[in-house]
Amino acid sequence: MTEYIFYFLSFLALMSAVMVVASKNPVHSVLYLIITFFAIAGHYVLLNAQFLAAVHVIVYAGAIMVLFLYVIMLLNLNKDAEPHKSNLIKFAAVVSGGIMLTVLVAALKGVDSQMAITGSERNIGLVKNLGNILFTEYLFPFEVSSVLFLAAMVGAVMLGKNEPKQ
Repeated sequence: MTEYIFYFLSFLALMSAVMVVASKNPVHSVLYLIITFFAIAGHYVLLNAQFLAAVHVIVYAGAIMVLFLYVIMLLNLNKDAEPHKSNLIKFAAVVSGGIMLTVLVAALKGVDSQMAITGSERNIGLVKNLGNILFTEYLFPFEVSSVLFLAAMVGAVMLGKNEPKQ
């Protein structure tokens, strides 16, 4: 049963990801992207990482998508303002995508698809175990990342601050 759910979520994620790129309307693209994020969150649940699934839905499907919708609403999306892309650029994009797909397939070719889950790894995605590992084994990287986030927030506030008029 889990295998069928995995295949359904994979199909849903891939099809909605293709529709994100293929859709002409940017609002529809954002909605397809939300479907993609929920399908990926379903994969996290299948991997017994419920906390990661919840954070993924809250952060990506919630906050980031609201930001995308605000940006789309504020942009003036006229067909006249959109620059025309030449056929050379389109061809280069197709070649680049093909090369990227080839590299991805080559990288995934050697991956063992039947990874055994041992007893200690079974509950690794739960909040209690994640917090235990985060505050014991990875305490220093966690603290360094918090300092980086603080510096980024201070920088954003300084950049957004209005200059006094002279």
